[in-house]
Amino acid sequence: MATSIEEAREELEAEYRKVREDLEEVRMAMIAVDQAGPEDDLYDRLDALEKAAGNVRTGGLIGSGAKGHRKALERYRELSAR
Repeated sequence: MATSIEEAREELEAEYRKVREDLEEVRMAMIAVDQAGPEDDLYDRLDALEKAAGNVRTGGLIGSGAKGHRKALERYRELSAR
């Protein structure tokens, strides 16, 4: 856990970068939904989009996703208020 405002800011920026990078998975899933035709399985494509969004939000099996960013932001704000 960050103990200084500088460390907290670095952690916040690192978490933000990770989430932004992971958004590519959501973009690709959205493109698949958008490009679906009448003979494509929309249910499966929407399911993939939902899973991609969930992984970005929670970090999936490995990461912390936007949840980690939220914690880093809270810590940064806490240290900034001092």
